[in-house]
Amino acid sequence: MSQQPHWDPEADFSSVPFFIRRMDTSGYVKASEVPEARLPLISFIFVASGEVLVEVDRTPFLCQPGQILLIPQQSSFAIRYYRNAVGYSGGFAPSILPDVKALRFLTEPLHQGFWFDEGAFVSELFNMLASSFEKGDRVFVEKGLDLLLTRIKPGQDSSFPAAVSQFLEAVFNPGRLPGTIASYSAEIGISENYLSRLIKKSTGRSVGAWIDIVRIQRAKRLLSETRLPVIDVAAAVGIEDQSYFSRLFKKETGMTPSAFRKKMQG
Repeated sequence: MSQQPHWDPEADFSSVPFFIRRMDTSGYVKASEVPEARLPLISFIFVASGEVLVEVDRTPFLCQPGQILLIPQQSSFAIRYYRNAVGYSGGFAPSILPDVKALRFLTEPLHQGFWFDEGAFVSELFNMLASSFEKGDRVFVEKGLDLLLTRIKPGQDSSFPAAVSQFLEAVFNPGRLPGTIASYSAEIGISENYLSRLIKKSTGRSVGAWIDIVRIQRAKRLLSETRLPVIDVAAAVGIEDQSYFSRLFKKETGMTPSAFRKKMQG
C-alpha cells in the first residue's frame, strides 16, 4: 500500500511537537487524494528516490533524490505530482529547537540537496528517526532531529530560478490546458531556446516531458472518474490526434487508455 507524501488536512497538529512518516508511492494518484495543507509546524519532505513536486504559497519546488524541503509554519502547500517517491515526510514544532537555531525562525521555504556520502548519511538518519518515532523513543528522536538540522544550511538553498517556477506553476495549473513551449516562453517573456535550456538544467527534464507528465496525469483522472470517450479525453488534455494520444499514454503507463480505464473502473 502506498504511503503518500501528504497529510490529512483535518488532523489536529497543534499539540504535536514532532511526527514523521515513511513515504513510498507508486501507481495512479487521484487529484482528490492530494489536499492542500497548512500546518502549525515546520513541515519537511525528504526524497531518497523518485521525485515530488510541492507547491508552497504558489511557488513550486521539485524534490529529487537527496533533497529536503522545509516549509514554514502556516504556509499553504500541496503535492502537485509525485512519481515512485520513497523517503520521509513530517513536521516539528519550532519550540523544540534551541533559540540559536536559525531554522527556529524559518519564514521562507528552504530547499537543499545532500550529495554522495552525506546524502546516504541523511537518508539513514531519517530511517533511524522514523524507527525511533514508531517505538516512542523520544530521547533519540530529539537527538536525531538536532543532528539532522545541523546538516541543513539556510544559505545553501537550491530553489528554482524565477522562470522555472513560473513554468511549473503554469503547466500544473488545473484551470488551463497544457500549452506549448512557444506559449510558455511567450508568457514568461524569454526565448524558447533559453526556456528549454533552463528547464532541462534545473529539473533534469525537458519542457515537452513536463507537458506530457501533466497530460498523462489528467488523462488518468478522466479515464478513472468519467466515461468520456477516449477521443474526448485526448482533446481535454490538449491532444487532437487520438492515435498519438494512445501511443503517448501507452508509452508512459504501459497500458492503452481503454485498458487503464478497465483496470480503474472494473
